[in-house]
Amino acid sequence: MIRDKKSKRAVINFGVSLLLILILCVLSILRVNKYNNTTHYESFSGDTLFSEGYEADNAFSLRAIPRDSTWTKVFDFNNVGLKDHNYRAYTYDFPIRNNTPDEIAYFTFTLHFDKEVFLLSAWNGALKIHQTGEGREYVETVLDLRNFHPLNYSFDTVTFDGETLIRMKGGDYFEYLPSSNENAMEVPLEPFEGTVPGVILYAPIGEEIDGWTVDIEYRFNRLITKDLLFRLLFVGLFLWLIAGISYLVTSAQIRKYKLRHERDNELIHESIETFTGFIDAKDTYTNGHSNRVAEYTKLIAKEMGYSEEELDRIYCIALLHDCGKIGVPDSILKKPGKLDDEEFAVIKSHTVRGGEILKNFKSLKGAEEGALYHHERYDGRGYPEGKAGEDIPLIARMICVADSFDAMNSNRVYRQKLTKETIIEEIEKNKGKQFDPNMADIFLRLIREGKVEIG
Repeated sequence: MIRDKKSKRAVINFGVSLLLILILCVLSILRVNKYNNTTHYESFSGDTLFSEGYEADNAFSLRAIPRDSTWTKVFDFNNVGLKDHNYRAYTYDFPIRNNTPDEIAYFTFTLHFDKEVFLLSAWNGALKIHQTGEGREYVETVLDLRNFHPLNYSFDTVTFDGETLIRMKGGDYFEYLPSSNENAMEVPLEPFEGTVPGVILYAPIGEEIDGWTVDIEYRFNRLITKDLLFRLLFVGLFLWLIAGISYLVTSAQIRKYKLRHERDNELIHESIETFTGFIDAKDTYTNGHSNRVAEYTKLIAKEMGYSEEELDRIYCIALLHDCGKIGVPDSILKKPGKLDDEEFAVIKSHTVRGGEILKNFKSLKGAEEGALYHHERYDGRGYPEGKAGEDIPLIARMICVADSFDAMNSNRVYRQKLTKETIIEEIEKNKGKQFDPNMADIFLRLIREGKVEIG
């Protein structure tokens, strides 16, 4: 009986909760539809129009910004032989910005002129031009003013120097219709994004033309997922139906996977470090070299913004960069004197040997490239293939700097380690030659910041 009452109460609670969720859903849909169907109007003129700063408090911002580059021309309307330039060209950008987290589905603005100007060009969208003359108003839409042909329209126009201009008298205006094509898509206007249509016009030299007024209208397209009521109902539904069970099941699976992943990573790391230990043990003078190069390479990658997972992968690749030395005879590795050409060729072959060893190591992406190309030079004079610049894999360019630094910062059978000043000088000198300039600059920054110690 008690169990039946609890089950009944649970069913009632579930039904009531579901009903509340459905009510919230309907209210959310109605709210969003009303919001999206509301047209907003604003007007800009004077200082508010000709200011270069956006007002973040306004949902929709528009300004008229003149460009610095202007030119002048002679407009001899009466053919009296004028020679002095009497009109100046002005290029105006109209930066438009959506300052909200909602998409603006549509907008248009109307520019009213307070005195006579001559319109030459406009870009991005179309212009619906309103021009008065002979006691009537002419209204036509020009899709692209840059391709304007006066014979196709009834506007009052003038032509000077091969340029056809539309006369806009005081009281005339045009309505800007934003572009929706692929080349200059202005609508919809994404959240916190903007567009910059513009016009070129001529006005008499010496006259102020800042008496314009711009009227704007726009509509939003708010996604229902951004509505507060929808989020509330979604959260409620999620919490009620799946949160508890999903959390327990998922948490158990994640814990199991994480433990297995950690064990696998630990095994891989131990295996790689054991293998590199065999390599380093062949030469007491370079003992620990692979680990140090791996640490330096990881530091470079960290400066470049790689994720923790990628840093772990890069560290393992760098650990294996000298694995090909396993096949180089000790007599050559430990030779105190200068190597002859044949011996040097054997040493250089460790890159190819390493690539061969690691070519089937598919689970560690980039391992083969790190071993094969870490002795390539940025100027193309390295080995084994003489790759240059960006053709050298990035991981190899990273290892190249780290490997060379450790060589200079370590005692070798044929010389003592170099001083800090000499090492920095060598890295600077070899930027763009042995080293990728970006990798070299990162490493020099690590040295300056004390993240890489010398000595």
